Amino acid sequence: MTIARRLAFAAALALPLGAAPALAQTQLTIQHPLPLNSHYGAGASAIKEAFERATNNRFRVNIQRNDNEREAIESAQIGTIECYLGSNGPVGNFVPEARNLDVPFLFRDTAHARGVLDGAIGQELLARFPSRGLVGVVWMENGFRHLTNSRREVNQPADIRGLKVRTMENPVHMRAFNALGALPTPMAFSELVPALQQGTVDGQENPIPVIVANNLNQVQRFLTLTGHVYSPGILICNPGFINRLNAADRAAFQAAAVAGRDANRARVTADDQSGIDELRRRGMTVTTSVDNAAFQQALAPQAAQIEQQLDAALLRRIREWQPGS
Repeated sequence: MTIARRLAFAAALALPLGAAPALAQTQLTIQHPLPLNSHYGAGASAIKEAFERATNNRFRVNIQRNDNEREAIESAQIGTIECYLGSNGPVGNFVPEARNLDVPFLFRDTAHARGVLDGAIGQELLARFPSRGLVGVVWMENGFRHLTNSRREVNQPADIRGLKVRTMENPVHMRAFNALGALPTPMAFSELVPALQQGTVDGQENPIPVIVANNLNQVQRFLTLTGHVYSPGILICNPGFINRLNAADRAAFQAAAVAGRDANRARVTADDQSGIDELRRRGMTVTTSVDNAAFQQALAPQAAQIEQQLDAALLRRIREWQPGS
């Protein structure tokens, strides 16, 4: 018996009766752009709980905040982190087909959006990710986006004219606000609050859960429920990480992702129901009666140009989707 084998044998004998060597624990990191107490935090926490439980803690999930979403996606792409959970808005810079989902007034309501994303159309879009060096695991939710600003109440499209509005680094969103006469200013979410504080921009647009979780009422006075764009969320992972999982762990991760999606959407629903009253309580002036038809009409010329650069057949399928289709 070699010296190495003798040492290993002696170490095994030294273990307490019935004990076994500890299994190696694999670390994986999920970054998202909001506080832990948010809809993305709820989704990430549910993934962590479900995946660690399903794998008997062989995997440890680290949840980190990174409010530079483009940077987080790049990190997942090159493998610095394993996964990104956040808005679809910046994803179009990596997977151009994802921009189809950012067309204003594309979805009728939340049920329409969730049905499309959970069905064949959503799966077809996820299938476009691997060719771009990413794996789209599951669609999540950010919610319908609304406009806030610090200068005046917005009741109609003309009221937006001249406002400097922060948008995501997304050409579809930028062109839409340009059509309304605003001055769209793309920037990372991490730069938003300082820009609002310093007056670099007058306003921004985000779903109610984002506005509440980030206390944007502290730097914005007026909220208008424009609901101009439904903003999907998404869980994106590094292909190398996914490919290293064995079949059972991959199935467990997919199931955990679905649990995360359900927790994420439940939080969005709850925040949408309570968030407007909460923002009023915090001092915001909220305009709830919005003529969406007027906004759609104001956007119509620019929307036609935007859609010429997108997938017209896909957009038609999305608009015509019905439950059970």
